[in-house]
Amino acid sequence: MESPKKVLIVEDEKNIVDILRFNLQRAGYATEEAYDGEDGLAKARSGKPDLILLDVMLPKRNGFDVCRALRAEGDNVPVLILTAREEEADKVLGLEIGADDYITKPFSMRELIARVGANIRRTAMQAPAEPASAAIEAGDLRIAPDSRQVFRAGQPIELTQREYELLSFLAARPNKVYSRADLMEQVWNYDYVGDDARTVDVTVRRLREKVEADPANPVHILTRRGAGYYFAK
Repeated sequence: MESPKKVLIVEDEKNIVDILRFNLQRAGYATEEAYDGEDGLAKARSGKPDLILLDVMLPKRNGFDVCRALRAEGDNVPVLILTAREEEADKVLGLEIGADDYITKPFSMRELIARVGANIRRTAMQAPAEPASAAIEAGDLRIAPDSRQVFRAGQPIELTQREYELLSFLAARPNKVYSRADLMEQVWNYDYVGDDARTVDVTVRRLREKVEADPANPVHILTRRGAGYYFAK
């Protein structure tokens, strides 16, 4: 029998931890808890969780620093940032440093459990070795699926895992327009979209800043007004 997937909860409010632990365990997950950023980082390194629920405002070390440290070490464990803040800058920063998504408090427990499951499934689907497909080239942009790297004018570009997944998904289907809901389902693996379709817009904006010579006038990742986004070769 397969052992349950483990979720590491890094949150300093005990009542929130208790609610998350109860609902995650009821949904079939094993849990581990940390109440500050230092302990959270240590348990992420030692416990090898399948997903981390990471609060932003933590004692000793904030959630952004914890996520940044894990990504710098090459750890691609799915990270969902929990934040009580509404500032767009916080959400952009979380995605930029490599978090897979954010969820704003107060949140629906049903929605959180759905996102936990979707991110763990997505990671599991990537695990088997897949035959490398051919590199995709468009102008000075080159996407190399075998190494999961992207180059512009021969220089490697640092993308988060989610940015790479979005770019490679669109580039493999040139000129096909996908709505935000389509992308949330296909790339984020979410059935529910709601207001958090803004995550797509943030990720597209960050991608353009990295892969486009002039992000204000993109030539690769384009918008079809009222319809969605597409990749132009």
